[in-house]
Amino acid sequence: MGNEDNNKNTDRNNKTMSEEKREEQEKQQDKEKHQDKRISDVGQITLDENEAHHKIHLITIIGEIEGHDNLSSTSKTTKYEHVLPQLAAIEDSKDIDGVLILLNTMGGDVEAGLAIAEMIASLSKPTVSLVLGGSHSIGVPIAVSTDYSYIVPTGTMVIHPVRLTGMVIGVQQTFDYFRQIQDRITGFVCSHCKISKSRLEELMMETGVLTKDVGTILVGGEAVEEGIICQVGGIKDAVAKLHDMVDKKNSDTK
Repeated sequence: MGNEDNNKNTDRNNKTMSEEKREEQEKQQDKEKHQDKRISDVGQITLDENEAHHKIHLITIIGEIEGHDNLSSTSKTTKYEHVLPQLAAIEDSKDIDGVLILLNTMGGDVEAGLAIAEMIASLSKPTVSLVLGGSHSIGVPIAVSTDYSYIVPTGTMVIHPVRLTGMVIGVQQTFDYFRQIQDRITGFVCSHCKISKSRLEELMMETGVLTKDVGTILVGGEAVEEGIICQVGGIKDAVAKLHDMVDKKNSDTK
C-alpha cells in the first residue's frame, strides 16, 4: 500500500509540474505575441529580460514624423498621437526604469517633432538616444532631447533651416514666422547639447555641402565633434549606459 501511495503522489506531482510548465510556456508565448504586436503597431517594446531586472521602454522614431495630416499608407511614419500618450504613460508608471530612443528618421512635421522632443526632455526617467541610419531635420531635436546620446559610425544628421512645402505668401509676416520657428528649434537644440547657436546656424546655412540647397551633413563622429551628440557607439553602448544611469538614480534615491 505504501508503495502504491508513493507512486500516486509521484504521478500527481509530475502531472502538476507538467501543467505548470505548460502554463508557463503559454504565458511566454502570449507575451511574445503581445510584444510582436506592439512592435508591428507602434514600434515599441519593453525590455525586461536583462540581468539587472530593469524595465527599459524602447521607442523607435522612424521614417517621416507625421503631423496633423495623415501621410500615404505607403510611407513609413512616426505618429505623434502614438508617441505622446506613451511618453505620458511612461512618466506615470512606477514599473518603467528608463527609456531608449532609436532614431532613423528623415524629419517631418516641425510642431510634432518638437512636441515629441519636449516630452522626452521633460521625463524624470533616465533616457538615452541612438541615431541609426539618420536623424535629419526635426529629428535633430529629438536626438538631443535625451539625457545622453549616441550615433553609430555611419549614422548621419542633416542640419538645415526650416522649409515649407506648398504655397507661401511672400510677406514680411511669413518670414518673421519662419524666423520664430527657426529660433525655437535652434534654442531647443543648443539648450540640450554642447553646440553654440552661432555654430548651429552656420551649419544650417552652409551652401557647399548639399547640392542646390543649404545645410550640412554630419556623419558619425562629426556630430560628436560638433557637440551635438555625446558619443559614437552602438546598441550595446546605449543599453549599457542606460542601465548605469538607472542604477545611479536608484542608488541616489535610497
